[in-house]
Amino acid sequence: MPTPHIEAKVGEIAPIVITAGDPKRCQYIANKYLKNAKIVNSVRGMTAFTGEYKDKKITIFPVGMGMPSMGIYAYELYKFYGVEVIIRIGTSGSFNETFKILDTVLLEGSYTESNFALSINRDRNTHLSFASKILNNEIELTAKEKNISYKKGYGLCNEAFDVYLNEEQFADLLNSLPKDISIVASEMEAFALFYIASMLHKKSACLLTIVDSKFEKDVIITSQEREEKLDNMIILALETCLKL
Repeated sequence: MPTPHIEAKVGEIAPIVITAGDPKRCQYIANKYLKNAKIVNSVRGMTAFTGEYKDKKITIFPVGMGMPSMGIYAYELYKFYGVEVIIRIGTSGSFNETFKILDTVLLEGSYTESNFALSINRDRNTHLSFASKILNNEIELTAKEKNISYKKGYGLCNEAFDVYLNEEQFADLLNSLPKDISIVASEMEAFALFYIASMLHKKSACLLTIVDSKFEKDVIITSQEREEKLDNMIILALETCLKL
């Protein structure tokens, strides 16, 4: 049965889903990597595709920006379409000078200052959620097999685009973060994905590509490069799906 945000029929969405924020990125992945790709959703311009990657059925689904948008799609995909695994691929900013632009990052967990857990589950106390360890292990094994370099750490799941902060505000943000975990990147969706996956007893992971950094101010990634220069991350996600 269709949901308010997804028009696909049951069975048209694969048990394994790769999500990206940008519908154009999903179209790029479907066109370049999938065989027999079929559009399974177009509600609100969120064009999703199901096809085969080396004979493995996979759905590529756009989820927009921010935790509310990710929360809607992750919940409906897991709850109503029988999805078991969601791997988010996305872009992020660097919070660590050793994490360079175009590095691939595998998140171990995600910290947020938001009240997302309260809003969706009346959970007042949770501000740290975790990727699925089993799924992350498969991603790491695949990266080694395919000789794809990556780095690991925790992410800040922000509600605002922190690139707009000035130097003083950025320093204050860094100082406010928990000191007992290594937060290396900033993005806007992973906490919601990890939290919902855990709530519904499903699997989730997040791969990121660093595309901006206050430590590399002279390096600028264009919108076209954001779409097209993320292939290491995309291939790593797709190849991992073959193991699932």
